[in-house]
Amino acid sequence: MYKRQVQYAQGKIKKKDGEEPAPINLTRNPDILAEISASRARPGQIIVGFAAETDDVLANGRAKLARKGCDLLVVNEVGERRTFGSEQNEAVVLAADGTETSVPYGPKEALADTVWSLVAPRLA
Repeated sequence: MYKRQVQYAQGKIKKKDGEEPAPINLTRNPDILAEISASRARPGQIIVGFAAETDDVLANGRAKLARKGCDLLVVNEVGERRTFGSEQNEAVVLAADGTETSVPYGPKEALADTVWSLVAPRLA
């Protein structure tokens, strides 16, 4: 759950000798995935979400899929030299109907192809 500052400073916040800086107040970001899943703009729309997990990847992914209400959730494990900043990836695509599609480690284009192959028949 990502958060953002409640209020932004107009300029640099200067240090004052001997004083602790004021705390930064945070607020939760809107849950865009849950919002678009709940209020589908068009009939037959397919919603695909993405989840980067560090532990209990499948369990956390299944819980997120149920919570967000999307049709497909691409779940991958992140960590050192994994996923971000890499041309390679592996993932599991979880579907609302309970099916799971594993995508072995390989080019991110292969993952994209797999996701599309799961979306296309759902559009029919």
